[in-house]
Parts: sequence; structure tokens; C-alpha cells
Amino acid sequence: MAYVRVAIVGYGLAGRVFHAPLITATDGLDVSAIVTSDSARARQAAAEHPEAGVVPSIEDLWAATPPDLVVVATANASHVPIASASIDHGVPVVVEKPAAVAASEAEALVERADRASVLLSVFQNRRWDTDQLTLRRLIEEGALGRITRYESRFERWRPSLDPTKPRENLAPAEGGGVLLDLGVHLVDQALVLFGPVTEVYAEIESRRGAPAEDDVFIALRHATGTTSHLHASAVTPSIAPRLRVQGTEGGFLVQNLDPQEAALRAGRRPDTDPKWGRPEEWEYGRLIAGEQSVPVPPEPGDWPRFYELLRDALRDGGPPPVDPRDAVETLRVLEAARLAARDRRVIVL
Repeated sequence: MAYVRVAIVGYGLAGRVFHAPLITATDGLDVSAIVTSDSARARQAAAEHPEAGVVPSIEDLWAATPPDLVVVATANASHVPIASASIDHGVPVVVEKPAAVAASEAEALVERADRASVLLSVFQNRRWDTDQLTLRRLIEEGALGRITRYESRFERWRPSLDPTKPRENLAPAEGGGVLLDLGVHLVDQALVLFGPVTEVYAEIESRRGAPAEDDVFIALRHATGTTSHLHASAVTPSIAPRLRVQGTEGGFLVQNLDPQEAALRAGRRPDTDPKWGRPEEWEYGRLIAGEQSVPVPPEPGDWPRFYELLRDALRDGGPPPVDPRDAVETLRVLEAARLAARDRRVIVL
């Protein structure tokens, strides 16, 4: 099978730690180019991917032999212009979440890709977290009955602002804040599990004094009747369970985060780690009904699945692993959350 030549634009945390290892581990994909204007990152990219050409700008990428796929892993506010350039060159593109800073920008990007008949997808990797895959299995098996409430959290304790992290210091309109970071994952997961949202309520704070939001609670009412309670925070000293799901027949409780991010940060790769995505036994979620509580054998986390599905879509002309229209809907919900928090009211969608 001919290899798909992939260009990664941006070699910070997302490009270097998340995308590059997953691409390299996927049969049929090859990191052929890396774009970064940072000299230290360029040296690091050349050392870690000696087979790839490292160039300082997106213009240099187009001046050379165009890649077969572009992955946009730059700052949030630059996602749309870089993805648009890729579409205009007829090159399929993956955009790191969020697809855009605003829903209208994301919608315009999707329409641009549709007009050009160019594949566009968004890297919603946490659809393949172990807790999400295990919960989907339990729902399909009917183990929980009808889901009444879904509680999902990404909480951290970082009481001091880090001046080196733009996401912590930029205003939301510039792509900063946890709503466009962890909040994107939380809302996307809830929409995948329970479908469209009819009502949105939110509480959004900037507790560390920066323009960026750092403490968020969102309540969603889905058309199915399920309520989602979502928490995203950088300033929570007492971390709550990652997931608590209530159903008419039982509940599902998960204490810990999916292990894949920690594994990638530690330099491990899915093609060389036989335990990839598998929580330790003491980390298993539990199926609970009153005083009864039993561990649930988990589905392994599978972030590599995104790039496997993308490879197949490029080869066979099938759908992308994440429909970019889903990213538009997620941003619409987040914008409704901002409006709800500002006006202190429930927003009806």
C-alpha cells in the first residue's frame, strides 16, 4: 500500500506529543513534513523525524511537493486560515480541536471543504477514551437502563497562571480558556452519546485573573431527555470522579482519566506498547446499584483509531472519522453556554 505523506503544521504539545506518534504508529501513514517557525522545535522535529522535511512556514510547504494530508496543530485562532489554505490547494486536512474559535467560522470552513470536495475532519480523539467506549458498550447492553443523568469532568489543579501557555492567558475570542479546550471534548462526548441539545445552562468564571475562562460548569438537556452535567476546570483542588452516569437500572462510576495522554507524554507509542489504552485493574470503572458494586472490564482506549479510520477514508473515499459538522454543533452549544452564563438564564436551542 502506498504511504500517505502527512504534513504536521505546528510542533508544540499537540503536534509533537499527540499527532506525530499516532501518525507514525499507523500503517500507511508517514510524517513527511513538519512546519514550525520555532528554531528549537525545528531542531527537535528534525531529530525525532529525520525522514521529514522541516520548514518554517506554510508557504514553504506549498512551494515543495504538496503532501497528501495536512494536520493543523497550531494555536486555536490559526486553525481556520491554515485549514482553508490546505483546502484551496486541494489537500485533505485534519484540524486539532476546536475547529475554529466561533461556530460561524467552523461552518464556513465546512462549506469551503464541501465546495472543493476536499476531506475535512476534526481531531476529537477523546471519543475513543476507555471510559467512553466502555460506557457505550454498557448502554448498548442495557446494563444501565435509560440514562437519566451523565456527569463528566476534566478537572485540574493549577492555581497559578503559566505565562508560557497562551491558552491560559488569551481571551476566548482569541482562542483561550478551558471552554475551547476541555469544554470541547466534554460537549462532543455528550453529543455523541445522547444526541442533540435543546436547553443549555452554564456558569463560567475566570478565577485566576486572566481573560481566559478557567472554571466552567455546563448543564445540557438532550432531546432524548438525558441531562448532562459537564465540568471543566484548571482551579479545582479536590478532583471529583472523571465520570458518573445514572440510569434507571444502574450507575457507572469511573474515578480516573483515560491513560493514553499520560502514555504519549511519557514517550510511549501504541504500536510498541502491548497494554496501550488499558487501565490498571484498580482503575476499572464500577457498575453500581445501591449497595451492589462490581468492577467493569474496560474497553481499551483507542486514540489510534482516529488515524486508522482517516487512512481508510483517504484510500476508499469513505466518511472522515469525525464529521466536521459535529464540530460546528459543539461550538454552537459552547456559544449558547457563554450566553447563558452572561445572562444567567437557560438558553433554548
